[in-house]
Amino acid sequence: MSELELPIYQVDAFADRLFAGNPAAVVPLKAWLPDATMQTIAAENNLSETAFFVPEGPDFGLRWFTPTWEVPLCGHATLASAFVIATILEKGRSAMRFNTKSGVLQVTKAGDTFTLDFPARDIVDDVAADYDAVAEALGAKPVWLKRSAYRYLALFETAAEVESLKPDMGKLKATPKGCAMVTAPGADCDFVSRYFAPFAGIDEDPVTGSAHSTLIPYWAQRLGKKKLHARQVSARGGTLWCEDAGERVYMAGTAKLFLSGTIRVPQ
Repeated sequence: MSELELPIYQVDAFADRLFAGNPAAVVPLKAWLPDATMQTIAAENNLSETAFFVPEGPDFGLRWFTPTWEVPLCGHATLASAFVIATILEKGRSAMRFNTKSGVLQVTKAGDTFTLDFPARDIVDDVAADYDAVAEALGAKPVWLKRSAYRYLALFETAAEVESLKPDMGKLKATPKGCAMVTAPGADCDFVSRYFAPFAGIDEDPVTGSAHSTLIPYWAQRLGKKKLHARQVSARGGTLWCEDAGERVYMAGTAKLFLSGTIRVPQ
């Protein structure tokens, strides 16, 4: 059986130093691989997301896979993909457009900072029936429980409560959504968050750009300000500089290259 050799990069996204932020694998392609092959590569990488992109004229097609499924939107792996393009493949490029299952996503680079232009996502208040099960899974009672897209959103009163959570992942996976964003006002920033997604093979995602598509509009309205400083308070931690722009949100951060190499895929 012959093997296809592909480049691979591992990038710590939303990080100002190595071993922080959220690590993403990035695999540039000349043409799409079969879905099953990309899913197998993502499972082998065993990171929260592996990103694959292909040239589409001046733009790129972009897809993201967890170890178990293809996700419709991913922030940190989009930042990581833009980082690979702008600092390795096309050095000096400052603007990138990605065609994705969530529409066109644009990323701009200024200095070492990458700014993502993402769709805003509304909160839907229809999960009161799930409150007790989610609270038990999280090990603490939130102020309220709502939903955005396929995720729960749980609000807590303090950042300390969010940081101290030790969820039972089995119980959370057994809830109807199987994943939860948790958030609270920040002590040294505007707001903090964490994200648990055992249904997708990710007990805790270190920094979740797509979750901020919901968090940014909520906190912008609550705090009465458009520009926000956010921290995801996972063990690795990550910092995002955010802006609410109505139907769009902007989130900015930096990234660091950890690994570059070659993978071999049967064909």
